[in-house]
Amino acid sequence: MNTIQIDLEKLQKSNWTEEELKNAEIVVHFIQKLMNDHDFDYIKETYSSQRYKQHNQSMIDGIDGVLDVVSNFAKRFPDYCYDVKHIYVDGEYVTVHSHSTNKKKHRGNPQKGLNIMDTWRVVDGEIVEHWDAVQPIHGFMRFFFWMVGGKFKNQNTYF
Repeated sequence: MNTIQIDLEKLQKSNWTEEELKNAEIVVHFIQKLMNDHDFDYIKETYSSQRYKQHNQSMIDGIDGVLDVVSNFAKRFPDYCYDVKHIYVDGEYVTVHSHSTNKKKHRGNPQKGLNIMDTWRVVDGEIVEHWDAVQPIHGFMRFFFWMVGGKFKNQNTYF
């Protein structure tokens, strides 16, 4: 199990409204369970009934698309984790800037892993939409993403 814990109290901004804080809490809980705890059963049980439009065209719509990609990635890289560096909230949009790494020894090394920007839209307490931009930082991850990328799995555009 990963030891990364997202510290929302440290990352939250003083100008967030009560609704924005609640939206950030929902997204942080989702990220922690999915990306760091790899609690895929919890994610499936909790989020499967919710609508979830995916704008990353390499994933199918719905929570099953996210689970498929992240669970397969975690099988290949069991120490995979998602270290949240910044959180920005604008109403129902929560943007998270993170550094993810595949090996424990690479945690905190800005020359390894992935630079990721994720944006989720939260409506009435439910995550309904997701966009991301993923930048491989070093050679192995650039090659890995080139090898596994390619086919569009949904019709939603990146924008």
